[in-house]
Amino acid sequence: MKKLTFVVSLTTNDNDYQMEQAVAAQEAATRAGVDVQIIHADNDAITQSQQLLKIIQSKSEAHPDGIILEPAGGTALPQVARAAADAGIAWVVLNRDVEYVNALRQTYRIPVFAITSDHEEIGRIQGRQLAALLPQGGSVLYIQGPSESLAAKQRTSGMLETKPDNVQTRVMKASWTEASAYRAVSSWLRLSTSQQAHIDLIAAQDDSMAIGARKAFQELPDESSERWLSLPFTGCDGLPKSGQAWVRGGLLAATVVVPANSGQAVEMLARQIQRGLIPPERTMTVPHSFPSLDALAAAQAEKTRALSAGTA
Repeated sequence: MKKLTFVVSLTTNDNDYQMEQAVAAQEAATRAGVDVQIIHADNDAITQSQQLLKIIQSKSEAHPDGIILEPAGGTALPQVARAAADAGIAWVVLNRDVEYVNALRQTYRIPVFAITSDHEEIGRIQGRQLAALLPQGGSVLYIQGPSESLAAKQRTSGMLETKPDNVQTRVMKASWTEASAYRAVSSWLRLSTSQQAHIDLIAAQDDSMAIGARKAFQELPDESSERWLSLPFTGCDGLPKSGQAWVRGGLLAATVVVPANSGQAVEMLARQIQRGLIPPERTMTVPHSFPSLDALAAAQAEKTRALSAGTA
């Protein structure tokens, strides 16, 4: 049997989770004995569509056996998915719930499935973290992913579901990268309204965006910078060498661990093609809080007791 080749299309190479997705795909390919080609879309759905159509429609290059896609835009490229299926190329969607997967599975005799993070549960966990860190309530500067991102919308929905009523959120948008959050926060800080804003915590839907926000606050004059940087910062993705390391180092108060799923997709697709093991239409990974919600609440209670003792 010839060696299988998969294309893994990721949103960007300027985001710690997407970089981990690339590493996980390469490591899984080695274990499964397949080749993978990693491409990035620079957070642009049109670019991603054009990249994949060029591969699918190529007359000079051999088609890959499968395409594993993490969508960069608001849709999961249904027309491109159908073009791939027409060409006999397997299609796997990451981190997105898409209705067309069921239709393709019924129409084509190729592997088609989805593996997604539970984005609403990620948001629910972040809402519970806000409750643990702000037991008396407060105001949160909430850095959300781009407007067209379903994952960003679902994370926000989950957060709003579990945050306490006495925790208010002020939302700004960035694009899943440290640089985009830095720009968004820097622009906000130049507004006169930011000077009057009372913020108790900065929460971002991505660890790198939380770090970008910190960098914007670091550039303020010393007294103002110190005040902002003394606040808790939280993020999501929780990779061992970034989010979890930033929590241990004190840059973040908490993160939500979101397991990379590209490696799982590579292995599941290889098993289906090589051994006929058909995966379910939809597989969901399970996120968790880091540190645990109990540990977070206990640490905050201890901090409150220490501050009370200091002012007594």
